[in-house]
Amino acid sequence: MSDKPAFQAFHAAVYIRLSREDGDKEESDSVGNQRKLILNYLHGKADFTLYDIYIDDGFSGTNFNRPAFRKMIAEIESGAVNCVIVKDLSRFGRDYIGTGNYLERYFPDHDVRFISVTDHIDSAKQTYDMLLPIKNIFNEQYARDISQKVYASMKTKQEAGEFIGAFSSYGYKKSPVNKNKLVIDEYAANVVRRIFSLYLQGYGKQRIAKLLNAEGIPCPSAYKRLNGENYRNPNHPDAACYWTYSTVRKILMNEIYIGNMVQGTKHQRMRGRQRPIGREDWVVVKGTHEPVIDPETWEKTRHLLAIQHRDLDLETNKNIFAGFLKCADCGRSMMKNSWKLANGGSTCSFYCGTYKRNGKNLCTPHTLPYHILERIVLEDLNRIIQQIPDLQELVRSQAAANAPGKKTPEAELSRLKSELEKIQKRKKSLYEDYRDELISKEELLSYREDYLKKESLLSRQFETLEARKNDTASSDASWPPWIKGLLEAGHIEKLDRNIVVEMIDEIIVYENRKIKIRYNFSWVPDYSSYSGV
Repeated sequence: MSDKPAFQAFHAAVYIRLSREDGDKEESDSVGNQRKLILNYLHGKADFTLYDIYIDDGFSGTNFNRPAFRKMIAEIESGAVNCVIVKDLSRFGRDYIGTGNYLERYFPDHDVRFISVTDHIDSAKQTYDMLLPIKNIFNEQYARDISQKVYASMKTKQEAGEFIGAFSSYGYKKSPVNKNKLVIDEYAANVVRRIFSLYLQGYGKQRIAKLLNAEGIPCPSAYKRLNGENYRNPNHPDAACYWTYSTVRKILMNEIYIGNMVQGTKHQRMRGRQRPIGREDWVVVKGTHEPVIDPETWEKTRHLLAIQHRDLDLETNKNIFAGFLKCADCGRSMMKNSWKLANGGSTCSFYCGTYKRNGKNLCTPHTLPYHILERIVLEDLNRIIQQIPDLQELVRSQAAANAPGKKTPEAELSRLKSELEKIQKRKKSLYEDYRDELISKEELLSYREDYLKKESLLSRQFETLEARKNDTASSDASWPPWIKGLLEAGHIEKLDRNIVVEMIDEIIVYENRKIKIRYNFSWVPDYSSYSGV
């Protein structure tokens, strides 16, 4: 029998990315050029089988939240793909931390071979180049520099009244001769005019949404897709392809319909979610395009919106679960419905927001009485608490960990110990470098002095923290009442908003009074499902 190792076939995923915002060069970095270069590389290699080609065209490399990339990762998780090939590292990503994590940890852990053709990187043939992290940092810095230049250019265009968005507001479309100018889309504009007209006639925003849905009029996101635009609203689940209260409200409040260009409403960041900014900092340029509605209609609408606004009465409308309940089927938030009882008291239940606002054609009720939800959550939390061997120590560490800007003493001690070990290791390697004549004696003495100072400082910090580790009186005194009550009674007596916020991440509601609870703390299961019957 031969001892020759079995032939290994690689199921290759070809990954391609292009984004003008990253400063990618249209000719050399084009999707077609990347595909051709990688396929030429694979030509004639018998140990490779092309599994699929994943293309993110128009997605920045500064984060990994890209649809084709996520699909490729899912194929790796399923075991279908064991090799990833890119043209160069910048196509894979420009976030050096994320890129390094995938290349140095995720791919090796999943036995995935990584090949970057023009960088001459192949994880199966040699370890990663020592300059790889520097290349990643350079890629990110390049993207950051381009981002700043793009932002400055966008700001200048905004202030000049030029439209710079990827998708125009519903009721408008980009001019075929000038993409920075808006022209009226007559079909959608007529729907907008009707919405304003219905509102002035006394129709509520939810009633307008129901009417439009009943008539089969495509909502803005569906209308964009029907016109061939690759549009997706990141704030709405994919199933929510219909008119809603919030969609109608946004149209009624959008100044763009009187001919004013309104942009710069969110803070543009290279990484992470965009954040809304104050209205006073928006870029508003008047009279840049043809209006859909007249100024008189706009002023009447503004007046009605102002006088019909109601502030939520927190004393009579308390809901400790507000913001935590989601429908399991459509993904929308659950709504609370309250009513009076014959004995003078009151009760309430939760219903799917889609069902409540738009009817049974789009979702089912998912009815869940408040008292049943409260009982299930309280019993589940106490069941978990009863399984904890040292409740007081756990509560103390978790409370400290969740305090703003604080770490548990154990976590900080672990960090200091790790830093000390690194310094001692580097100090030892100095002598080896000196012995191998990689550094001079002067450099040895200089580096050694720096390391001795750092080692002394870390040692003092470690000793001080170790001495104070068990001194918890001051932190105990600052605990919220519910934590003190938990320690005294050994269980939670009654739920309140603070407990829900601290302990729970999300509650998913199914039909037949079944829920799934996702907790915040690492010491509980990822989720638990319970029946309220």
